[in-house]
Amino acid sequence: METTDAQHMRMAIAASRAAMAAGNMPYGAVLVSPAGETLFTAQNNQRTSSDCTGHAETALVREAAAALGADALRGATVYASGEPCAMCAGAMFWAGIGRVVFGIPQPVMAEVAGGDLLPIGCAAALAGSTPPVAVEGPLLQEEAVAVLREFAARAT
Repeated sequence: METTDAQHMRMAIAASRAAMAAGNMPYGAVLVSPAGETLFTAQNNQRTSSDCTGHAETALVREAAAALGADALRGATVYASGEPCAMCAGAMFWAGIGRVVFGIPQPVMAEVAGGDLLPIGCAAALAGSTPPVAVEGPLLQEEAVAVLREFAARAT
């Protein structure tokens, strides 16, 4: 993975910290065009929006499509601080996202933060999809998990 991947992942991690500061679960996501241009950043908003589907990646798909148009998502890359769940993987697939890069693998998220777990990660949910969606990670796992550890410590 290139330096650009690390830069975009750090933006997703910063969004996860902003989500936590706003009172939400600490997850963030960044949309990057096929040309490498940062298009949109979103964060988890489940608690502040009272929307159980307000995961960072789903919020990103909704908000970016509304702001930029659906075509902006086609072939783009999503950088997610945590491995997207099956719901988010489906939303990204239907939006035409071509690549997903995540920071924290699902088993690590479950170990650090606990809570409910839908035991199918992004790669498994998108395996065999047509068109294919590349899934890569973990990237900068320790940086991303530091935010999650801080969140878990506050919750206890």
